[in-house]
Amino acid sequence: MTANKETNIIATNIRATSLKNLPPLSLYIHIPWCIKKCPYCDFNSHAFEKSFPEKEYINALLEDLQMDLHYVQGRTLQSIFIGGGTPSLFSPESLSNLLSSINSLIPFAEGIEITLEANPGTFEQNKFSEFRAAGINRLSIGIQSFQTEFLKKLGRVHTDQEALLAPEIALQAGFDNFNLDLMFGLPDQTSEQARADLMQAVKFNPSHISWYQLTIEPNTVFYSKPPTLPASSLIESMHEEGIKLLESESFDRYEISAFSKSGKPARHNINYWQFGDYLGIGAGAHGKISLLNKNKIMRTRKNRQPQAYLDPHKDYLADITPIPEQDLVLEFMMNALRLRDGVTEKLLHERTGIELQPVTSILEKLRNEGLLKTDTLCTTSKGYNLLNTVLQAFMN
Repeated sequence: MTANKETNIIATNIRATSLKNLPPLSLYIHIPWCIKKCPYCDFNSHAFEKSFPEKEYINALLEDLQMDLHYVQGRTLQSIFIGGGTPSLFSPESLSNLLSSINSLIPFAEGIEITLEANPGTFEQNKFSEFRAAGINRLSIGIQSFQTEFLKKLGRVHTDQEALLAPEIALQAGFDNFNLDLMFGLPDQTSEQARADLMQAVKFNPSHISWYQLTIEPNTVFYSKPPTLPASSLIESMHEEGIKLLESESFDRYEISAFSKSGKPARHNINYWQFGDYLGIGAGAHGKISLLNKNKIMRTRKNRQPQAYLDPHKDYLADITPIPEQDLVLEFMMNALRLRDGVTEKLLHERTGIELQPVTSILEKLRNEGLLKTDTLCTTSKGYNLLNTVLQAFMN
């Protein structure tokens, strides 16, 4: 029997028995505007010419959230992530009002993690001190590169000097928990240049570094006008050297492209990877919600275009659909196996309602091939490097 046929037969036996416990709840807030659309970016971001409707958008976010309150089901918020676009373009006052209003609608868990995405070109000392005072306790700074050559090739609006200054301003503003976003495999980049970016990031002693490969996505400028990227063998070498460098500097690779100092992983993203629930508000925001009374897990999507999202005659919600039972195992594994330490077998049932028995033969096969560890849902080192192969075993 082939692996595909075996998987198909097992998939027909997958049934969600019952969801008995709600997972942790997070909130994603999307702010879609940015100064300029980068040529590699496929996110829902929109360059503005003169201004954007900040006050109206904040009001819309709160109305959107009120429409979703029935999904909370008595839970507290464990984390909030404000992404974009460039949400740091919004004023501290607006974000302060937004967060305080959210807290009046949904209680914050003790020690809640609240992250704001920011670009170096939008850093100002006073502004970021005020963000900190508003309750934002974590920053994710979109550096991408510290080198002028690559900032220009990536269409970034900030300079190398602004990239170097941003982490310093974050520290001065009181942020002891911040992430630096860096990319490798950039147009015409050498291994030495990729290493130099990482070494510069390490010098700032951030709590977290996201280090990922530049990929060419559809519906981007780079897709229609592809740049010259390094050879795949060189990119692979950059990747391996970068992992060794970060681990030698006491950064733990806890997820495929995420490295953190001890005790400082991104809690919001971990909730995604552990198949937790999250509300999504804002233009184009996605959410995942477990409904105990219906024994279903739903995906939500809000209107993508800012104009449509702000139209008072339209609903914020563009789509809500259940995740089909036959897709639940794959959806769970696509998230959970990104974590270097994986998850327990028990979590599969807790988060999906699926019993482990229908997939035991797949797990056994992967373990016999040396791709999965015993008695846990965690890849071996070999399996982590062949994650797409592992996930194919769970495809219908």
